[in-house]
Amino acid sequence: MSHAAHDHDHPAHLQHHFETPAQQFDSGKLGIWLFLATEILMFGGLFVAYAVYRANHPEIFLYAHRFLDSTLGGINTVVLLCSSLTMAWAVRCAQLGKQKALKVLLALTILGGFGFMGIKYVEYRHKWHEGLMWGTKYAPSEHAKEAAFGHHETKAAEKPAPAPALPPVAPMTPLAKDVVFEQSKVAPAPQGPTGTVSKEARGDAEHATHTAREAKNVQVFFGIYFLMTGLHGIHVVVGIGLISWILKKAAAGAYGPQYFTPVDFVGLYWHLVDLIWIFLFPLLYLIH
Repeated sequence: MSHAAHDHDHPAHLQHHFETPAQQFDSGKLGIWLFLATEILMFGGLFVAYAVYRANHPEIFLYAHRFLDSTLGGINTVVLLCSSLTMAWAVRCAQLGKQKALKVLLALTILGGFGFMGIKYVEYRHKWHEGLMWGTKYAPSEHAKEAAFGHHETKAAEKPAPAPALPPVAPMTPLAKDVVFEQSKVAPAPQGPTGTVSKEARGDAEHATHTAREAKNVQVFFGIYFLMTGLHGIHVVVGIGLISWILKKAAAGAYGPQYFTPVDFVGLYWHLVDLIWIFLFPLLYLIH
């Protein structure tokens, strides 16, 4: 076959280095899965760091998570799940050639992404004003503490509990002179392993679950919170940009049963972004 005949038979959406649309689609599929694997490795490393730090300092997470708004986090979870549904639906519409439904569903997905980022902005703004930041910027206001733990618990935590009254001590009876104390020959039981969490940390964790007693190094929690949610937010913004590009091409009629590869691949990316949030929400907001 001559080059002229080959170019004539080549579909417009088929790149010159592929022989068939199926070959192009399979190659692209392999590429997008490799890219998503690198994303999973990156976030997987952050999740491992989270698990190690939380296992060693559970009191920090049990205390600090009460400053987060689980209601807003829950709403954001629903928003992302709905956007994932509209994105999957959009891919199906592209495969069936339903142009109008494709554009509507892509627009709804973009709207979901903006909704997520809008709620996230409200959360970040609140943390900024209440001093719930990372590192040396961590300086929680009294209002934030009362909102997280309640007025009475906060005041009770500020005042040390009075020492319990000791029972009266009975006068000691003098021992007889012929009483001899014998040393036990049984060796004391060995002390078992304490694991990776110290007794002090376990005690602080149990206490932090129910009271407003502040744990040490709480700023580390907010460092982890802003790092993981911020990185996820960047991925949401990138996803909004990609879906907007897909919507622009869809408005020009670029996709149909013969060619829907970009819609499918961007959909996979968006589903991964949603999946990461499904893990972030309980790990940061629903700690018990």
